[in-house]
Amino acid sequence: MSTLTNPLVSIITPTYNRADFIEQAVNSVLAQTYASFELLIVDDGSTDNTRDLLKPALADSRVRYFRQQNQGQSVARNLALSEAKGDLVCFLDSDNYWPAEKLEHQVSLFRQHPDYDVIYGDIIVIDEKGQEVSRKNMRRYSGHIARYMICDNCVSMNTAMARRRCFDELGAMSGKRRVADDYDLWLRFSARFRFLYVPEFLAYYRVMDDQISSDKTRRFDSNWQIITDFRQEFPDAMSKQEFDSGFAAFHSRKARYLASHGSRSQALAEMVKALRLRPLRRASWRSLAAVLLK
Repeated sequence: MSTLTNPLVSIITPTYNRADFIEQAVNSVLAQTYASFELLIVDDGSTDNTRDLLKPALADSRVRYFRQQNQGQSVARNLALSEAKGDLVCFLDSDNYWPAEKLEHQVSLFRQHPDYDVIYGDIIVIDEKGQEVSRKNMRRYSGHIARYMICDNCVSMNTAMARRRCFDELGAMSGKRRVADDYDLWLRFSARFRFLYVPEFLAYYRVMDDQISSDKTRRFDSNWQIITDFRQEFPDAMSKQEFDSGFAAFHSRKARYLASHGSRSQALAEMVKALRLRPLRRASWRSLAAVLLK
């Protein structure tokens, strides 16, 4: 296995019926200015011509292809993790792609900052045709970020690079749910490891109607289960006040979403939960005002 002075990077790409985009994703990896990597592609039972499109890339000895029956991207990612050889691990979904210097930059940052375990950055949002939609990103954090992660997932999967030992110590994708399993992973990691956020664009992230992540109702349900499980599994990750603030933030965010979709009574019920947890939290009162104004 490689060392951090000469790291081997394992890149994990799950794919399912993404023939329109898989070539761009793979080519963005092969075009990286940092060459010491392996790309593990796991075909999650595609029924299109994905495999045929990948044949040219498979001529590169750094690319490894696996196929499984359709079981979801978490299972696909875990299969790749079980085969990965690198000291550093990152993820690229098959409908997204990277700028050419992504790997080189992050490997250099790991050398400069040996006390960090996960390095991540910002995304450029593109549409189905590849046209830029936005460069606006949510607020992100460095260091021990559990108190921020409990409020919302600030780590973008396609920009993150993590040390392999993180997975060895805390496990891979939980596989408990098909939505927001990346949040579950980074939230668990935030209980033990240090994150470094770099305010640079490290991935192009494509937004489409058929993405799992586009279903916000399912994502709220999954996020609730994730933060509840996290509090039970890592009760010492932060103080009770920080946990309560995170749960209050969740209920407030869900309330604003429900209000924006016309479910005012449900939104108010969520705000009651938020205010019971942290009645002096100013952000909750601002959310209540926003719900009432809707």
